[in-house]
Amino acid sequence: MAAARMLLAILAGLLPRAGSRSHVFALLRRGGQLSSYGSTGAGPATAENTSSKVTSNITINGKAFPRDSWFNVPDKVLAHTSRKLHLQKDHPISITRQILESKFPGPTYHYHNDFDPVVSTYENFDSLGFPPDHPGRARSDTYYINKDTLLRTHTSAHEAQLFGARASPGYLVSADVYRRDEVDRSHYPVFHQMEGARVWDRATVPNGDIAAAVYADLAKLPTHDIEVEDPHPPFHAERNPLQTDHHSAAEAEAIAAHLKRSLELMVVEVFSRAQAAARLQDPDFVDEPLRVRWVEAYFPFTSPSWELEVYYAGDWLEVLGCGVSKQELHINAGAPSQLGWAFGIGLDRIAMLLFQIPDIRLFWSSDARFLDQFAGVSGDLSKLKLFVPFSRHPSCYKDVSFWLPSTSSAAGGNDMAVRGQNFHENDVMEIIREVAGDTVEDVTLADQYSHPTTGRKSMCYRISYRSLERTLTNKETNDMHLRVKALLAARLGVMIR
Repeated sequence: MAAARMLLAILAGLLPRAGSRSHVFALLRRGGQLSSYGSTGAGPATAENTSSKVTSNITINGKAFPRDSWFNVPDKVLAHTSRKLHLQKDHPISITRQILESKFPGPTYHYHNDFDPVVSTYENFDSLGFPPDHPGRARSDTYYINKDTLLRTHTSAHEAQLFGARASPGYLVSADVYRRDEVDRSHYPVFHQMEGARVWDRATVPNGDIAAAVYADLAKLPTHDIEVEDPHPPFHAERNPLQTDHHSAAEAEAIAAHLKRSLELMVVEVFSRAQAAARLQDPDFVDEPLRVRWVEAYFPFTSPSWELEVYYAGDWLEVLGCGVSKQELHINAGAPSQLGWAFGIGLDRIAMLLFQIPDIRLFWSSDARFLDQFAGVSGDLSKLKLFVPFSRHPSCYKDVSFWLPSTSSAAGGNDMAVRGQNFHENDVMEIIREVAGDTVEDVTLADQYSHPTTGRKSMCYRISYRSLERTLTNKETNDMHLRVKALLAARLGVMIR
């Protein structure tokens, strides 16, 4: 099968079940893992009325933080804060980062790859304009250290800092990010994002002419020969508006052209690498021509905005999202004369596509049969090759059914109220992850039932247990499932059926 076709076949299977946008661009959609501007899931924030009395300190990457009653980070997640897969030599996440960075060279672009994952709620939410009741603030979605501190949910947490620093005309931020989420082969509580931005400054460009400066920089970019469909105008008053209070039409049109060429070149690089890897495996390999198109979109922190889609099997599939940065972000960062573009993309999803890795859990494996396949690629990207499965261990699924407490409710299996507090289905997922770790492959809501007389709600979840490295014994699986049931009852107050 042709490389692009294989990559997009994987993408088709990895698109999320619902939602639109990963938290500055959750663009390959949630769980995976693009970047931040967008919806983070259903359900109201739950922590506003929680006591914030400090109970102890916790050390993360050598720094001590006060821990209070908002704290909700499992030990398994804390252990990942020091892994930094995006910086691990010859790791698929790091290799993917290198490939994307290669299309945004210095000195125009600076790379920021070692920001600490612990940030303030101001950096993660307030500096970006998230309202106080935004669902992304909920403890059902976000890992909190304390009321004012959390594990970043997106790379955009560093945006105001970088815009304000004015250290370079462009930047890329790659980092590990953290979200409580569903359990399946494309979702993991820790993943990796890349966010990029390019700015021009009215105070420094010749004659203050932003449009002329942008077009001059556009002329320096390489060209490509892929087919690009871009049927819409650079902006539209209703569908994709110009920021008329801050940008002229000429400025917005120039910035959009520079943005689109830059990202097209990045996508061409990814697919060219995939094609080269396929040719290493099959010298007779012949790929189909790559087709891409731009689609108007909406993101809270850019306008106008677009998604980039790639054509596969008679349909268009999203790859990333981007737009002209909202001027308020530059103003709030103390750089009001700047304007430019931004994009976001999920490194895990792109790596899964690029290497044809079928399960996101593999990225966290220390098994030499996985890691050794990519030895030497960081030093020579021409050696990139597709992942070869080293084993296939059987899965074992088990169901767990429970009654919600009589005062509880459930909305679509997603939002439940237990003991007077709201929580998300992610609370169920988190308990299962806590017990089973990376041996849980998938958790789905198999059934829900309301008693016709009492109205009491029953939920049934199907849990698929499977290790990627060895065969689980029946005793191991049964023991884990019993612990899951016990912890669900103890933590959530449900009655196991």
